[in-house]
Amino acid sequence: MSFQQGVLSRCTSVLRHRVGHSRHINNILYRHAITFASIAPRIPKSSFHTSAIRNNEAFKDPYDILGLKKSATGAEIKKAYYKLAKKYHPDINKEPDAEKKFHDLQNAYEILSDETKRQQYDQFGPAAFGGGGAAGGPGGGGSPFGSQFHDFSGFTNAGGSPFGGINFEDLFGAAFGGGGRSGGGATRSSSMFRQYRGEPIEIIHKVSFKDAVFGSKNVQLRFSALDPCSTCSGTGMKPNTHKVNCSTCHGTGTTVHIRGGFQMMSTCPTCNGEGTMKRPQDNCTKCHGEGVQVNRAKTITVDLPHGLQDGDVVRIPGQGSYPDIAVEADLKDSVKLSRGDILVRIRVDKDPNFSIKNKYDIWYDKEIPITTAALGGTVTIPTVEGQKIRIKVAPGTQYNQVISIPNMGVPKTSTIRGDMKVQYKIVVKKPQSLAEKCLWEALADVTNDDMAKKTMQPGTAAGTAINEEMLKKQKQEEEKHAKKDDDNTLKRLENFITNTFRKIKGDKKN
Repeated sequence: MSFQQGVLSRCTSVLRHRVGHSRHINNILYRHAITFASIAPRIPKSSFHTSAIRNNEAFKDPYDILGLKKSATGAEIKKAYYKLAKKYHPDINKEPDAEKKFHDLQNAYEILSDETKRQQYDQFGPAAFGGGGAAGGPGGGGSPFGSQFHDFSGFTNAGGSPFGGINFEDLFGAAFGGGGRSGGGATRSSSMFRQYRGEPIEIIHKVSFKDAVFGSKNVQLRFSALDPCSTCSGTGMKPNTHKVNCSTCHGTGTTVHIRGGFQMMSTCPTCNGEGTMKRPQDNCTKCHGEGVQVNRAKTITVDLPHGLQDGDVVRIPGQGSYPDIAVEADLKDSVKLSRGDILVRIRVDKDPNFSIKNKYDIWYDKEIPITTAALGGTVTIPTVEGQKIRIKVAPGTQYNQVISIPNMGVPKTSTIRGDMKVQYKIVVKKPQSLAEKCLWEALADVTNDDMAKKTMQPGTAAGTAINEEMLKKQKQEEEKHAKKDDDNTLKRLENFITNTFRKIKGDKKN
């Protein structure tokens, strides 16, 4: 068999296997027969070598790939292939070797699902497809191209590919098996399908600080999304109407043009390789042929997780828009349509008391008087849950000092939470009475604070004058408001100091 005859023989097998017998296929083969005949004298046979294995890998036993015995029935072969193809499909399985395994499964199924190829493999083994031995070579009894007609990477010569970069998969394989349908009546192979995914929808949702910390259940989200048209069920066409053959490619999905003396095929620009098109008068009146319609009252109920922060995005898979594409009813088995995702962007309302740091710690600022900070004491702290707890303040607490309350922060799991951090803010107020001023100056005197201003110091002219002026103003205020609070404060101060002195001296008398 001559070289061009071998090419045409293999092309005939592939095309008729994929799209069936038709006069149109015979015309294509006839045109390419003329082309091959014109270029055959310029291609030296010695420059070719066969390679039935992609990327020069060793031929793999199709039975081992599918996990079957040689006695497996056709139904068992199909069942094993679909199960493994679903597992290793690159769109589902993200493992690094998933795509390679998926291609191995396709090659194995291509051999075992065809009775002729299966008999050839059972009788001759890998040699039947150019995988080993002379049977696959140009001089043997098998096809000089092996079973992997779609991979011409093995055909090389000193000047590069003898076909000037022509990819035979583009010419024959993709043009009829992956690009469209021939004549408008043939359907796609069951192992080949297209997938379309809808666009994601972003929703901005506000939550309270408490719901951001502890999560919230049964949250209703309202949004607009694309749904299948309720009138045409997503076909985009009126009832009892069908697409017609494309007027440009006449149903082939491809157009033929000449480049450098060779006939080339490319995807039809009018029908995008589908081979068919809708007539304007057949478009659905509700969706205008789009196959989808806008639903502006879409509502779903979801549970939001705990530990959310402002700006976080929660992804809700498969609840977004339907793909903006119309699919004929007879093609829905070969087209997989799936909704996009919903992206919920969280906006957390600010709380006047609490904030979150380090993702799991809740911070609260507590103001305490300087006397409490110096002497220690007990303060009451609110919590995010709405409760109140009492904690002790250590004597000598400093400004911005932080204490931790364990397991009172943001939940990490159902039983473990972060910490609540209480940061003390010490408040120093201006003395509001003579008694307070006296005590502060007394404290400064006892602690040898030479920097403090002392106006109540007895025995000094300045002190006496200031005291008299302050007493005069104090008396005027008392007379004006008719209050005796300062006298009572001074009396309490006198009693407190007297009792304190007695206690310090060890005198147990009242």
